[in-house]
Amino acid sequence: MFSVLLSLYIKEQSSHLKQSLDSLLAQSQLPDEIVLVKDGPLTLELDAIVSDYATRYRSLKVVTLPKNQGLGRALNEGLKYCSYDLVARMDTDDIAKPNRFEKQLKVFNNHPEIDIVSSWIDEFEGDTNHILSIRKLPEYHKEIYQFSKKRSPINHPAVMFRKSSVLAAGGYKHFPLFEDYYLWVRMLINGAKFYNIQESLLYFRSSSEMFKRRGGINYALIELKFERELLRIKFIDKSIFIKNILIRFISRLIPNKLRTIIYKHLLR
Repeated sequence: MFSVLLSLYIKEQSSHLKQSLDSLLAQSQLPDEIVLVKDGPLTLELDAIVSDYATRYRSLKVVTLPKNQGLGRALNEGLKYCSYDLVARMDTDDIAKPNRFEKQLKVFNNHPEIDIVSSWIDEFEGDTNHILSIRKLPEYHKEIYQFSKKRSPINHPAVMFRKSSVLAAGGYKHFPLFEDYYLWVRMLINGAKFYNIQESLLYFRSSSEMFKRRGGINYALIELKFERELLRIKFIDKSIFIKNILIRFISRLIPNKLRTIIYKHLLR
């Protein structure tokens, strides 16, 4: 048995939310519950969609936060309402492929030592027939651990994890842009075992605006703060810190068109 955890905020598009929820309800292995956190006030249209699905599907549990808390805090609150140890994450604008949960549960059933399972994701723009790129990640724990010193080793929107292992590592922390990566690092330090399924199990909504948001001096400074934290907790050494900062600062400060090409073709 397992839960699905989502966080919804005011800027989400209603059509995207419907597609996301419908993909959960069309799984070959249906979730036993869906916990949806309303992170602050929503539009009337979004509220109406949530109410409609909650009325029609008893498995949908709605958690309301009076003020926007940010992704990490919203997910931590949502975890409190997840009834089962296995929890799948999902974003409210992405689309799960029909056999996503079935394949992830199979890994947990066959390998009880595993704490977290994700997969590759198809990044698309507009509709799922327009795939921009596939974000591939290493399969086994040893490779994942080494990869995590350079980049996030897990595709967060496609992850399923043991709630107990997440809580043992301190849960999500408020670290804008890096809530998920910071959690994976702390779980690795805590001894959690990771696995990535070597196929895409989710359509991830992308756009040129997304690549634009990944640039600029402010993003670079937040990334610097995160790398300093990895150094402080001794997850990386000074040589890796310097290498990461040089690569990341260059990628954040180059023109958006060039950064888009790098993300699509060199970092996938």
